[in-house]
Amino acid sequence: MDVYVLFSGGKDSSLSAVILKKLGYNPHLITINFGVIPSYKLAEETSKILGFKHKVITLDRKIVEKAADMVVEYKYPSPAIQYVHKTVLETLADEYKILADGTRRDDKVPKLSYSEIQSLEMRKNIQYITPLMGFGYKTLRDLANEFFIMEEIKSGTKLSSDYEAEIRHILKERGENPERYFPEHKQTRVVGLKKEI
Repeated sequence: MDVYVLFSGGKDSSLSAVILKKLGYNPHLITINFGVIPSYKLAEETSKILGFKHKVITLDRKIVEKAADMVVEYKYPSPAIQYVHKTVLETLADEYKILADGTRRDDKVPKLSYSEIQSLEMRKNIQYITPLMGFGYKTLRDLANEFFIMEEIKSGTKLSSDYEAEIRHILKERGENPERYFPEHKQTRVVGLKKEI
C-alpha cells in the first residue's frame, strides 16, 4: 500500500518512512512548501539518500502568512505551527488516502489529539499513521542513530525543510526578528545511511 509521509528530511520523518517500509508500506515522501523560499531543498537531498520517491507540494502562501501573524500575536510559534500542520493534513487528505508523519509521543506541536485524528479519518475517509507515537525521545534517538548519519544544527541558522523556515522568512520580510519568537532549539537532518533500509 502506498503511504504519503510528510517529510522534512529530519530524523523523525525519515525514521517514520523507514518503519513504514519495514511494515510493508510503499512510502512516498511529501514536502510542503508555500512558495516563499525553496525550503524543500534539504528534504529533496535526504529523500535521495533514503531512496524513497519524493514530491514537493506547494500550498497557498496565505497559510504561512496567517501562521506568521499568529507567531506575532501569541509571541510564540506553537499555535502557528499547529495551525499549519492541521491545514496541511486537511488539504492533503482530499488527495491521499493514507497519510503519515513523524509526530512523536513527546511532541507538543505539531500534534493532533486523539479526537482530532478520529475526526480527520472519519470526515475525509483516510488513514492517518503516526508510527513514532509510541516512542519517547531517547528511544527515537537510539533508533535514528542505528540507521542514519545526522547533522545537528541550531534552528534558523541553515535553511530547513520544515514549516518553521518559511514562517521565519516571512517574519524577516516584515522586519521582525524571528529569534524574538522562536525559542533556541536544535534540528537534525539525515545526511547519510549507516545501514541499508
